[in-house]
Amino acid sequence: MNTESIATVAIGDVALIVVASRLLGALARRCGQPAVIGQIAAGIALGPTLLGRLPGDLTDRLFPAEVLPFLTVLSQIAIVIFMFVVGYEMDARQLRQGGRAAATVALCAFLVPAGIGAGTAGMFPGLFDAVRPDGVDGRSFWLFMAVALSVTALPVLAAVVRERGLAGTAPGTVATTAAGLMDVVAWLVLAAALAGTGHAAARSWQLSLALLSVFVAFLFLVVRPLLTRWLERSGALRAHQLTLALGLALGSAWVTAELGLHAVFGGLLAGIAMPRGDGVPDADVLRPMEESAGLLLPLFFVTTGLSFDIGALGADGVVLLLLVLAVATLGKLLPGYGAARLAGLDRHDAALVAALVNTRGLTELIVLNVALDAGIIGEELFTVLVLMALVTTFMTGPLISLVRREGRVARRFRKTPRAPNPPTGDISRSAAPENSRVETDSADLNDLGRA
Repeated sequence: MNTESIATVAIGDVALIVVASRLLGALARRCGQPAVIGQIAAGIALGPTLLGRLPGDLTDRLFPAEVLPFLTVLSQIAIVIFMFVVGYEMDARQLRQGGRAAATVALCAFLVPAGIGAGTAGMFPGLFDAVRPDGVDGRSFWLFMAVALSVTALPVLAAVVRERGLAGTAPGTVATTAAGLMDVVAWLVLAAALAGTGHAAARSWQLSLALLSVFVAFLFLVVRPLLTRWLERSGALRAHQLTLALGLALGSAWVTAELGLHAVFGGLLAGIAMPRGDGVPDADVLRPMEESAGLLLPLFFVTTGLSFDIGALGADGVVLLLLVLAVATLGKLLPGYGAARLAGLDRHDAALVAALVNTRGLTELIVLNVALDAGIIGEELFTVLVLMALVTTFMTGPLISLVRREGRVARRFRKTPRAPNPPTGDISRSAAPENSRVETDSADLNDLGRA
């Protein structure tokens, strides 16, 4: 293919991907699922799992090998911008909003599945060795498995909380804050797993982490203060904030990629380091960056789907999938529920928190693609873990509906029964216990916010 032919095919591919992702995303919403589920499904459908099995080898025709590098570059830019948005929206005050309850949930819902994930890789070496690339040291692989089974997708969780009317409630606040805390720790552990692999395989992991520490210090102690002073010098300069944000995100991504980690870390660090007026993200920066990431993210799902092939799973892969699903689901639901109860939430709210923190979605896919690019995992284990991410994310909506249905039933049975022969005009007395319960619930929520 010459350059013009490649450009023509790439333009057509982008149009196909954007339209298919938009349609399936809308269909997912109508089915009560987050739009990202439909977008991921579109990426998988266009890959070898579905389209590639139809006569005519349509996947190879639509996405020839010469075009894939260009689509991959665009998808990586989308992920860098997306991670910038995630970092830019992070607010230390918001992370403290859930108080002790969120910290307890984050601690248990991260450490338990992380420990089980790393332990499972060591307890069943036969299953994992069959899908583990040669030359990967145990430290990187075990740390990656710890992250892969303990990640919670904050962006998807936040969307579910809004769509399900849980914003501002005790379970919604606790789950969202806990997810933010867990994501911070997960990226730190993943950075440790990637140190000394990929582009920096010639360097030791200790040296890679030391260089990363120097870059982080430079970013926050030098770059951020300079940007803050520059943006405060004149109101006219504020028009250049978007250009600064994009340049900072891409430049930081280039540095972390050169350090042997991944470009996504640079995007996240840039978002955290970007100055905020009065501690609040600037809408003139946030909105266009969000829209740009949302427009290009379907390319990431398709490049993910092209590395994903359910038909390639053998018997060992199916057994591994069942094992990973059990560990990932129980390792999140049980500790999440137990920690929420320990923090003082009732059974209904604790169950909602557990269902929410089991959401993995887009964050998990980014983690998996980073590990696949670094050579920590192979395509078969990648397929297994993508399926785990899809199943656990798909479970969230039905679990929330089930918990709410049982909560309504329980509240109905908790109502004080009417007396056999109530006196005439005594209706207000029979309604009093229900009103008292509502006031108690409100007081409990206020107490939780102060915790």
